[in-house]
Amino acid sequence: MLNAKSILLVVAVLAFGLQFCGCATSLAQKIRRSVPEARIIPKPVKMETLGGFFTLSDETVVLVDEDAGETRALGEYASEYLGEAAGLTLDLGTATSSVPPEGAILLTTRLAKPDLGPEGYELMVTPASITVRAPELNGLFYGIQTLVQLIPADTTDNRVPCVRIEDSPRFKWRGMHLDVGRHFFDKEFVKRYIDLIALHKMNTFHIHLTDDQGWRIEIKKYPRLTEIGSQRKESPMKGNRKKGDGAPYGGFFTQDDIREIVEYARQRYITVVPEIEMPGHSLGALAAYPELSCTGGPHEVMTRWGVFEDVYCAGNDKVFEFMEDVLTEVMELFPGEYIHIGGDECPKARWEKCPKCQARIEKEGLKNEHELQSYFIKRIEKFLNSKGRRLIGWDEILEGGLAPNASVMSWRGTEGGIAAARSGHDVVMSPTSHCYFDYYQSKNRKEEPEAIGGFLPLDVVYSFEPVPAELAPEQRKHVIGAQGNVWTEYIHTPSDVEYLALPRMCALAEVVWTPAELKDWDDFRDRLDHFTKRLDATGVNYRKPE
Repeated sequence: MLNAKSILLVVAVLAFGLQFCGCATSLAQKIRRSVPEARIIPKPVKMETLGGFFTLSDETVVLVDEDAGETRALGEYASEYLGEAAGLTLDLGTATSSVPPEGAILLTTRLAKPDLGPEGYELMVTPASITVRAPELNGLFYGIQTLVQLIPADTTDNRVPCVRIEDSPRFKWRGMHLDVGRHFFDKEFVKRYIDLIALHKMNTFHIHLTDDQGWRIEIKKYPRLTEIGSQRKESPMKGNRKKGDGAPYGGFFTQDDIREIVEYARQRYITVVPEIEMPGHSLGALAAYPELSCTGGPHEVMTRWGVFEDVYCAGNDKVFEFMEDVLTEVMELFPGEYIHIGGDECPKARWEKCPKCQARIEKEGLKNEHELQSYFIKRIEKFLNSKGRRLIGWDEILEGGLAPNASVMSWRGTEGGIAAARSGHDVVMSPTSHCYFDYYQSKNRKEEPEAIGGFLPLDVVYSFEPVPAELAPEQRKHVIGAQGNVWTEYIHTPSDVEYLALPRMCALAEVVWTPAELKDWDDFRDRLDHFTKRLDATGVNYRKPE
């Protein structure tokens, strides 16, 4: 039986033990906090934290498989990109083995798991070396993006946490859009935007090149498109949409500019999808070539935002000759599979009164002007298909009957996408409810840059599920991905583009890459706090998450 002294001794020992454990726990927490954490956006499919870290230094070398072509170019990109992230100079060498030597970063397609697919990768970080392994170079590129995120944004700490990652994307279309028709953004900013898309492991850049307020791409056969169509007398005043600012506005990409942008994107495994609007949103072209309209003009490049009645004349064969000429030059510049033709918000008022359009309706046995629009789109699709390309358009192209091989970008909700998928057509989901990044991010608009309206907070973007539950299992395969859109009626500067796109782009990146069952909002927010440090380090203007 314990006496009083014994009881006091036991209590003292227990107290000391608890105090010691507390100190040990505190020390362990400090140690854990001092080691870089593996927090990645988008969240990898499989990730195991191994403990320890690899230290980058000027002695670290990037090794690639022996290949003087694309593999070497990817290695040069990696050594420069990783070195810049770490504040170091990393040399590039050729691998002699599928196993990296000590102190090296190996990028290799040897011994890769084929079931990872063309965009999947494995990443192994040990205290001795780093290996990125993938079946294709696309996958190696995404492994590099993950590795960059593992490097602390503070360049005084170049310890990379040891991890084992196996990763591949959920969807094949992981897109971001930029409207350069309303406000023009030069090629240097477009390349910066492409780098942001690449950082998020997205692979599609949709660039909206023509609209009522400006034609932004040089077409050699029709020089007035840029001489006249790229310039407007004024724009709506910032902060007062009903009043003009009195300042002439213009800008366009030369074909050399486009080639440079497309090549820059290609090196980052991003396909550039051009959008040439038709049959509506066409006053940039009609101001230059009024004979392509129903009335014959005169027309001017619009100085206000909105939807306007003057559109291409669907009864005039010269319009189709013009469109085929334009698209021929566009296809020479953009080698990707898809050409976006818009197809949205096309008023029918001019067609209803146009003798040529009414004659076309009668000749083709069409029921109405909606079927006339379908005729227009189908005729353009036939031309694109003859050149080995595919047509994609906004969901209005469903009206009057969908072109046989067309893909649909569903923006007015998901209903258009559901209808298209049910009829066997591929779909990119991009509804205003979750994917329009020109909407406000806060209800306190006085503290936000001017936007078109609406309210789309970060958590709503993150909650998006691109595959509607209404679709049968065999129809779900037609939902090939999703896309975030940045329309620029009210976005005047590159800085504002970044602010409205980010961090909503981060949320959408996880929607299109990560399996739905692995998504977790609280976990994402924790990782986003880490991710924004990288954005800070690269000078990106983004909205601070609440």
